[in-house]
Amino acid sequence: MKAAIVSGAGQAPIYGDFPSPEAQAGEERVTIIAAALSPVVRGRAAGKHYSAPGAYPFIAGVDGVGRLDSGRRVLFFGSRQPYGSMAEATVVPTGQCVAIPDALDGALAAAIANPGVSSWAALRLRAGLKPGETVLINGATGTSGRLAVQIARHLGAGKVIATARNAEALQSLGADETIQLTQDQDAMEQRFQSAFAHGVDVVIDYLWGQSAERLLMAAARAEGVPIRFVQVGSISGPDITLPSAVLRSSSITLMGSGLGGIPLDNLITSVAELLQAAATAGFTIATRSVPLAQLDQAWNAPDDGRRIVFTV
Repeated sequence: MKAAIVSGAGQAPIYGDFPSPEAQAGEERVTIIAAALSPVVRGRAAGKHYSAPGAYPFIAGVDGVGRLDSGRRVLFFGSRQPYGSMAEATVVPTGQCVAIPDALDGALAAAIANPGVSSWAALRLRAGLKPGETVLINGATGTSGRLAVQIARHLGAGKVIATARNAEALQSLGADETIQLTQDQDAMEQRFQSAFAHGVDVVIDYLWGQSAERLLMAAARAEGVPIRFVQVGSISGPDITLPSAVLRSSSITLMGSGLGGIPLDNLITSVAELLQAAATAGFTIATRSVPLAQLDQAWNAPDDGRRIVFTV
């Protein structure tokens, strides 16, 4: 079968032939329709993501949309290695296939699943968002952040605050308040302190790095107001420097949300809930569909803000 094959660490996948999978006991064979190119997929292919397989060759892709032998259309994830979602077919554990609502386009489902479940699980399972609470999304103009604004609103947030570097993009998000991330760290922290002074209950952080440091320091000055800080992504860097007093002197609950941090059955439930909500709430995401045969050009193309979805 044709597939996107990763032959070694740091090597971009190539479009080529790979042995077709055969389902074993407890598995489903999936004929693939679409699979999205996400930062996680790129990181695994480069050997830099913590969930990277480590054994080569393997097929790129962590999730996708396809049909079971029964004809049922599903969102699947967790293919048995060395198989992935960017191929003509894969095999996955039976319990890791979620039915897709008829009203939801397959390519859109593939594009939304990974970035959408990051905020859905963070808000629902990790932060325990309550109706009317204020959510601050750090790094809101990327694909995941844009969906996070929509999902926070859908889940009942009373106020959504968005941060990002791009001032123009911030204004298009539909957030109640925006904070531009700038090189002037003191000015940025003052804006953060003002936001926390008016009440922030949950922070969903897609950036880490300096903005996360300043957010945590500002939150620590919020005079004992409980804040749930959920770390989801690290676009601005993998590490921060945080004085221990920030946590000792505040009511901050600092936690992460990601693969391995959420029980599998809860993650599956979150994916099912997300897809149902996407079909009824009209979540939007900019996408670009590309035939898998054009893998090389699409993988190396400049980022234009649209989530690439490979179709088979």
